[in-house]
Amino acid sequence: MSGSIPFYQKHHLHYDRGYRSKETQSKVSQYQASSRYSASGSASAATRSRGLNVSSHSGLEESRLSPSPKRAKPTYLAVDKDNQIIGYVVPIFRGSQEFATGLSDTEEARVRDTAAYMARRDLFTSGLEMERSELISRKETMRESAERITLNKRIHEHEEHFKRMNEDSLMHAPEFVIKPRSHTVWEKQCVRLHCTVSGWPDPRVVWYKNNVALDPLANPGKYKIESRYSVHSLEINKCDFDDTAQYRVSAMNSQGELSAFASVVVKRFKGEMDEFLPAPRRAITEVGPVSEYGITFQTHIVDKFGVSFGREGETMSLGCTVIIYPALHRYQPEVEWYRDDVLLSPSKWTHMHWSGDRATLTLTHLNKEDEGLYTLRVTTKSGYETYSAYVFVRDADAEVEGAPAAPLDVRCLDANKDYIIVAWKQPAVDGGSSILGYFVDRCEVGTTHWIQCNDTPVKFARFPVTGLVEGRSYIFRVRAVNKSGISRPSRVSEPVAAMDPADRARMRGTSAPWTGQIIVTEEEPAEGIVPSKPCDLQVTEATKNYVVLSWKPPGEKGLEGVMYYVEKCVSGTDSWQRVNTEIPVKSPRFALFDLAEGKAYRFRVRCCNSAGVGEPSDPTEATTVGDKLDIPSAPGKVIPTRNTDTSVVVSWEASCNAKELVGYYIEGSIVGSNVWEPCNNKPVNVTRFICHGLITGEKYVFRVRAVNAAGISQFSQESEAVEVKAAIASPAPPYGITVLECVRDSMVLAWKQPTFIGGADITGYFVDYREVIDGVPGKWHEANIKAVSERAYRVSDLKENKKYQFQVRAANMAGVGIPSLPSNTFLCEEWTIAVPGPPHDLQIREARNDSLVLLWKPPVYQGRDPVNGFYVDIKEADAPEEAWRGVNTKALEKTYTKIKDLKEGEKYVFRVRAQNKAGVGKVSDVTEPVPALTKPGTKEIVVDVDDDGVISLNFECGNMTPDSKFVWSKNYEDITDTSRLTTETKGTKSKVVFNRPGEEDIGVYSCLVTHTDGASSSYTLSEEELKRLLEISHDHKFPIIPLKSDLAVELLEKGRVRFWLQAEKISNNGKVDYVFNDNVVSQGEKYKMNFDKNTGVIEMTMESLTPADEGTYTFQMQDGKATNQSSLVLIGDVFKQLQKESEFQRKEYFRKQGPHFIEYLSWEVTPECCVVLKCKVGNMKKETSALWHKDRHQIKVDEHLGFAEGVLKLEIAQISKKDAGVYEVILKDDRGQDTSTLNLTDQGFKDLMNEVFSVIANSSTPLKITSTDEGIRLYTFVSYYNDLLQVTWHYKDSAIAFSDRIKSGVVGEQLWLQITEPTEKDMGKYAIEFYDGKGGLRRTVDLSGQAFDDAFAEFQRLKAAAIAERNRARVAGGLPDVVTIQEGKALNLTCNISGNPVPEVTWLKNDREITSDEHCILKFESGKFASFTITGVNTSDSGKYSILVKNKYGTESGDFTVSVFIPEEAGGKKK
Repeated sequence: MSGSIPFYQKHHLHYDRGYRSKETQSKVSQYQASSRYSASGSASAATRSRGLNVSSHSGLEESRLSPSPKRAKPTYLAVDKDNQIIGYVVPIFRGSQEFATGLSDTEEARVRDTAAYMARRDLFTSGLEMERSELISRKETMRESAERITLNKRIHEHEEHFKRMNEDSLMHAPEFVIKPRSHTVWEKQCVRLHCTVSGWPDPRVVWYKNNVALDPLANPGKYKIESRYSVHSLEINKCDFDDTAQYRVSAMNSQGELSAFASVVVKRFKGEMDEFLPAPRRAITEVGPVSEYGITFQTHIVDKFGVSFGREGETMSLGCTVIIYPALHRYQPEVEWYRDDVLLSPSKWTHMHWSGDRATLTLTHLNKEDEGLYTLRVTTKSGYETYSAYVFVRDADAEVEGAPAAPLDVRCLDANKDYIIVAWKQPAVDGGSSILGYFVDRCEVGTTHWIQCNDTPVKFARFPVTGLVEGRSYIFRVRAVNKSGISRPSRVSEPVAAMDPADRARMRGTSAPWTGQIIVTEEEPAEGIVPSKPCDLQVTEATKNYVVLSWKPPGEKGLEGVMYYVEKCVSGTDSWQRVNTEIPVKSPRFALFDLAEGKAYRFRVRCCNSAGVGEPSDPTEATTVGDKLDIPSAPGKVIPTRNTDTSVVVSWEASCNAKELVGYYIEGSIVGSNVWEPCNNKPVNVTRFICHGLITGEKYVFRVRAVNAAGISQFSQESEAVEVKAAIASPAPPYGITVLECVRDSMVLAWKQPTFIGGADITGYFVDYREVIDGVPGKWHEANIKAVSERAYRVSDLKENKKYQFQVRAANMAGVGIPSLPSNTFLCEEWTIAVPGPPHDLQIREARNDSLVLLWKPPVYQGRDPVNGFYVDIKEADAPEEAWRGVNTKALEKTYTKIKDLKEGEKYVFRVRAQNKAGVGKVSDVTEPVPALTKPGTKEIVVDVDDDGVISLNFECGNMTPDSKFVWSKNYEDITDTSRLTTETKGTKSKVVFNRPGEEDIGVYSCLVTHTDGASSSYTLSEEELKRLLEISHDHKFPIIPLKSDLAVELLEKGRVRFWLQAEKISNNGKVDYVFNDNVVSQGEKYKMNFDKNTGVIEMTMESLTPADEGTYTFQMQDGKATNQSSLVLIGDVFKQLQKESEFQRKEYFRKQGPHFIEYLSWEVTPECCVVLKCKVGNMKKETSALWHKDRHQIKVDEHLGFAEGVLKLEIAQISKKDAGVYEVILKDDRGQDTSTLNLTDQGFKDLMNEVFSVIANSSTPLKITSTDEGIRLYTFVSYYNDLLQVTWHYKDSAIAFSDRIKSGVVGEQLWLQITEPTEKDMGKYAIEFYDGKGGLRRTVDLSGQAFDDAFAEFQRLKAAAIAERNRARVAGGLPDVVTIQEGKALNLTCNISGNPVPEVTWLKNDREITSDEHCILKFESGKFASFTITGVNTSDSGKYSILVKNKYGTESGDFTVSVFIPEEAGGKKK
């Protein structure tokens, strides 16, 4: 391996200068020394090309970072296709039409200066001549610039003058006043072509490159076209070799068109720089910035991508934010991406995007070829910035279990008409068994049909593919195979055409720049000549599968192209055999297959054309068929080195005598696991590699294998185990040196801890001091030889009233760091102030979103009196000094405080002042800004009491490093009394155990984790909290099994007795003892026990209770250390009641085996006041009968009930006293009988009747008022009236004493109260009260006011009507309706007449009044009797008669009809 270090190692974050070899360091120093020279040379060349200060970079090839690769030296030799020198190449650049004879004088001088500069550069002439050349160039540039400005001004004035004239007379075709000039520039420089054009109307100007119009929008940032005041310019940014061309500017208006031409030649440096060294960072020189625009750009790459891991087939994006200052509108830097030092171009595999402030690279479909070191390079006019990180690509899962991973880096090494050699790299993973070989597939571009090229696997990582069609393009892929199966195919190769290399070169030549090259070659052969023999035949490659021959064409070829026949013979014989008998070979290369492995062959070639076959070439030396290339030997000693907490640097000795080495594969394994994982899936061609993605804290061993085309070597020996943790380094310098106290000959200093401690704890500090006299510092002296652990130290042996400076160095196990910057100058004089000095060593702990803890140390200088308190000040970090405010108004006694009510995300700074009796002293140094923010993953101290009652404080940290430690403190001071506390730490957890918890342990306990970003937490153990924890501890030491319910008793079916309780939680190891009267009882005939551990239910059942079972029952439980018991006392009346209930339940069970009563006989009163006797029965069948009895007499029989469960009823419609008695229902069938009795006598009957009365009362209507001719009546209706109903009438809440005037009664369902001849004294509230044996029911009505008046008026009216009705004239009776009488008979009718006064009587016949006469005698006697007599009736007396009586009260009539018949007629009718 070469001594140079690859690009990615020098740019990787984990590589430092210490890793470079001496040879590399020497090259670096030489390069740095020459970088300033290169910069100035570039600048001078730029100034000669244009009148601006231009910063340029050396050339950049497409595949390498610039300017690190070596540049091919420019050559002017003409060679043929066989690389034979045939003459010189003379580059010719045409100028503009107007300067066809050559360049202008100024341009010629510039070219001469440039040539002289190049000559001086090549001959390493002195820098003095270079400075003189630069001075001349600057003068020329200034002169040209002044001439151009003057000319532009004259042209402008001239145009303005003629514009005021007639436009028609001024119109003319475009004319070039100043034509563009040709330029020769260095690569990466900028060039500007400019011209001045006149014409009217104003011509339109277009720029062309090789007759193709330039569009600045199509190439943003590349071209810039401007037109101002008839001056037109084309600026080409960062010229490269492709910008070498002829440029034409065309001016056109309505009068015509005119063009001018200029050439641009871009040259490259000769490449004297080391190709492995990065380009120098451009710096601002003493003369000012080297930017083209006079601005120095500052580039910062932030928000960077880190080491990334992906898997084949996935998509990955890498991105960085780029900040360029100052930010110029439309300025675009050059953004480039590299992989392993090779420039990447956009393709289907890689997409690049620049958003203006962020560069992104997207790998669309990861393959192992994409693994490597990725570098982002951002180039501005002032230099460039780079950032690199490694990307690892893991193999995709195999399609067949145990199959190897896919090969990688498939490429075509040699393409001819007849065959193409395909090469690849072996995969790192073989699937667990050796790879047997590889299959090569081809696919013609434009199709999707893949064809396998070899029938048997080839082990060599190169293979010549034959059978191709000339002129067609192909892509290839490779698959690995082992005994388990075939791998996934590799990524396809780039397309390659099957054609002669010379034809391919001619095709590429068509795209060369326009500048022609005149090459003189030999004359073409004449027709009809047999070609001569080929020359330089040799075996270029030999494996056990094939042999590749190559040769040079003959000098005499004939007119048409030649072809070749290849012949072979076994070594030691002279029997030549033509290999390609049918088709001659067109290319001077050929691959032979089917050779016998181990045999030696010789080969020769003949040329042929239409004229014949030529003589054979000289035969080759004997070649034995077999692999000439050996598998490399195993690499040497492997040495792992700590790097970061997730990576290890692995270096090894290169394989000895390895030929055509492709690279190395590294594998790692956790010690003891015996599982090896690849660290890289793409071979690395260096002997040093960083293995990423390792587990922090684990120990790893590594081994390495070498790879070439022949195969993969054996593994190297395993390395020594290395623990994955960050490498340590010496700490950074401390800072913030201040004076805490000063006496006559000593000073106490304090300082702040370094921001970077080097990955290991700081072991101490060293202080140096020097005296400063008149502002001139002296020599440094050591203040302490032994390191001090505190960040404060008293420097002694100083001189009073002298000035001193101090510096401090920090030390750790890696060594002593560099010293801090010298402190301010301090005067050594004794302090005599009365107030204290400043507190020091301020520390921030436990930062949260709304709070943090501030710690400090008291001042060293106490002042006149001891310090008795502290004040803390706070302000926002970006607030002015006036924003300082106090945190506390009362002085703090302790040297710590918790600051609350902070604003989340705001940054704060703090300072502390001490006070004594004299006042408040000096302020401390201000802390660094700290945000009030809870960091992700922050955890708090958790108090815990274990099963043994041990109280502990626990803290866990998730972002520890291997060197992190837990530091516990009480009241933020080191814990010295270890007898009370025990600290235990395991992994990421630590806890403090209280050995004997007591009042002495009250305080604030905090835990700090070192080597983290400040992970800390605290817990306040107050008196109340300690009391609570002690109670919990006692419960844990003497645990009790918690119970959901205590021991209880209940009755089950058949009268069985169940004792039970339920525990909240009990394990499978729990057990129970059942105790009765202090004796343990066990499972048996009398006692049945059950313990359900899932539910915690414990129970014991007994079939029945006897007097011997009276006593105390206890369940005793035990579960590990936890115990509990519960007892139940069953004695006396409690036991007897339970025993009685048990016996009842037992009898009930047996009763219910036959027909039985579910609900016993009871009564119910319906709303209709019907009494229903009912009972609910069960377990019935068809044969079951129900017998109803009253007073032992059967009254009803229900047979064949036909239901299993139902209701039996007996209705009593109108209950009375005769219905009282004892009712009984008997259920009977063959299974037995059951009886239900209901006693409806005495109280039972009273209760029933009370319910009847209640129903009657509730059915009563509201009390109403009515009037009669006798007086006023109050009444209510009920739905049913019973003679036993007790009703009481009330007047003004007093029972009414009934008399002749006030009476009550019942008429049907109406209950009434009659007030005869009412007076005003009868006015008031009346009520009727129904008695139901309970509260009764009362209905009320108010007989007063209008109600009384209306009722009394109605009474008067009815009374008058009654009197009139009694005294009016009436016909009481005695008159028939019809009287039939025989003619001649006497008729006498009498009726009673009543009325007072005596009424007048009038008789009517046929509605006509009649009077008394002899024939009809009418009488009215005694005022009561009226008579009607006809002495002898005749037919004329027939008719309708009426009596009409009338007095002052009324009139009434009585009607009758008299029918007189003749006897003869009567007889005739009878007959």
